[in-house]
Amino acid sequence: MHELALPLLIGLIGVALAFDFLNGVHDAANSIATVVATRLLSPVGAVAFAAFFNFSAYFLALQWPALHKVADTIGRGLIDKDQVTPAVVFGALVGAMFWNIVTWLKGIPSSSSHALVGGLIGAGVAAAGLGHVQWTGLNKTLIAIVLSPLLGLILTMMIMLATSWLGIHASTRGAERTFRGLHLVSAGAYSLGHGLNDAQKTMGIIAVLLYSTGHLSTFHVPHWVALSCYVAIGLGTLTGGWRIIETMGTRITKLNQHQGFSASAGGSIMLFVASYLGIPVSTTHTITGCVIGAGAARRASAVRWGVAGNVMIAWVITIPASATVGALFYLLISGSVRSALVALAVVALLALVASLWRSRPKLA
Repeated sequence: MHELALPLLIGLIGVALAFDFLNGVHDAANSIATVVATRLLSPVGAVAFAAFFNFSAYFLALQWPALHKVADTIGRGLIDKDQVTPAVVFGALVGAMFWNIVTWLKGIPSSSSHALVGGLIGAGVAAAGLGHVQWTGLNKTLIAIVLSPLLGLILTMMIMLATSWLGIHASTRGAERTFRGLHLVSAGAYSLGHGLNDAQKTMGIIAVLLYSTGHLSTFHVPHWVALSCYVAIGLGTLTGGWRIIETMGTRITKLNQHQGFSASAGGSIMLFVASYLGIPVSTTHTITGCVIGAGAARRASAVRWGVAGNVMIAWVITIPASATVGALFYLLISGSVRSALVALAVVALLALVASLWRSRPKLA
């Protein structure tokens, strides 16, 4: 057990909830990009719509506790819970928030989930070494980085194909009207899945913090923690993330109602399955794969592959970048100045690589 003064504990929980809020801001685009791009809802209406369903996931989880396995994976499935200290939690949160803010300012739809995973792994390894990494949980998370966008792409293309075949005799106007209604339902389901999967990541962090400081005798998520996290992510979504919405909704490919429905339906299926399996899947990766699948189902040239490629580069460097920053802040507050300088040099190198990539000459 690690002693921590009550004001510091409350402050650290506040930082965790701030990350959850920032997650909502950063990932608002995941929930509403398709409905904004297709003009199904106004941006303000879409944000309120997504925030409502993000919070409603709390009641869904109360009915089906089996959907709360993601919090368990984050809390004790990545780093040995007995090795997690308040300093590790602080380093993990700062590493994740740093990366979220950078990518939000640049309009890059990177993953808040994997930023948190990276931050936790970096701070945890800096504190206890590689021997305390829970490889089973980490490996399934890393595998999901590759599989979630790929499976989302394939599933969306299958939904596009099936619904096109079913509606082959429908008039253009009738099909458009039908898909507008279906798109609204699928977007609500996706927002529900987004809140369910993403809020749990902060719940796991707060639960392991309470466990490590002796405020919980066994690892579990108290109801007040769950409620606080769903409120925080809902309020974050309510503020929107307009830069990323533009990238997700218009720059990768143009969408009609049929494509928007297929993308959000495919994404919602992926998120509910991942939540049931306890995989902290990236909602950003998932919906990006689905949007690409919706565009590619029409024709491959409908997808702006250059933009999609830039998004994928951000995915590749998210975990190492946030892990390095997480380790850096852990080492700084632990007084390991020399190691912190090494971590800072790695952060600077990653920033240089990202800058050079963005400024590279574009092929005609």
